[in-house]
Amino acid sequence: MSNIKTGELKKVEIFVATLGASNYTFVEATWTQSLPDWIGSHVRAFEFFGGLPEILVPDNLKSGVSSPHLYEPDLNPTYQDMAEHYGVGVLPARVQSPKDKAKVEEAVQHIERRILARLRNRIFFSLEEVNQAIRPLLEEVNRQPFQKLPEESRLSQFEKLEKPLLRPLPVNRYVFAEWKKAKAGIDYHIALDGHYYSVPFTFAKKNLDVRYTSATVEVFYKGKRVASHIRSYKKGGHTTVKEHMPKKHQKYAEWTPERIIDWANTKGSSVGKLAKKIIEKHIHPGNRIISLYISK
Repeated sequence: MSNIKTGELKKVEIFVATLGASNYTFVEATWTQSLPDWIGSHVRAFEFFGGLPEILVPDNLKSGVSSPHLYEPDLNPTYQDMAEHYGVGVLPARVQSPKDKAKVEEAVQHIERRILARLRNRIFFSLEEVNQAIRPLLEEVNRQPFQKLPEESRLSQFEKLEKPLLRPLPVNRYVFAEWKKAKAGIDYHIALDGHYYSVPFTFAKKNLDVRYTSATVEVFYKGKRVASHIRSYKKGGHTTVKEHMPKKHQKYAEWTPERIIDWANTKGSSVGKLAKKIIEKHIHPGNRIISLYISK
């Protein structure tokens, strides 16, 4: 693919998913094999098929499988999260065991000959252009009669054998989420991209799991959710739920900067001005309150 402004050539990745009985196939181009692209392709594949299989058999791509193992493979937390959202099992193909993924290996070869070879001399200027070119060719592949069964095709076999057995898609589409480990500080907050989120104070100094999307942050302890927040991108900022604080801290928190200034003004305008000056010198609201109590 070519950059329309610079003329720079850039390669794209091809994602291929195929069903076991019919060989009905989904294909799309993505920029990378990174986790967001990998997960996004799975979501679009499920929607293409119009339902869910019982089991996924992915290749041992690092985006999906952190550590391959015959009986208990270690899945990437986001990939596991996506699988649980859709209620599908994951059984990764064994390393150097092509028979485990023979169906998709055959589909890849077929796609290379029937789709990619026909597009190799074309120049594209966006990923959407590439996928627009793939779609009619993919439909042609899925409708092509089998050599040994000319009255059947991938599409007809899919509609007869697999479509009735696919489980329905959930109401809500999977929202891409990432996971990280975090340890709550003594101030019962965890850090994520420079912002701080509270957890119940009883979890201070404990190791926690954090699930975050572009819009939300959830914190888990031993698989149980203990806190959730709207995500903030304010560096150095704090998002604190009052109920997460010890009772003593809750009382302190009631003394907002505005309330402190109002109280100071009752002692005289000079006291009010001094309080306002002290508050303006500090960025974090908690520091303002501590400083003012010390000053008193």
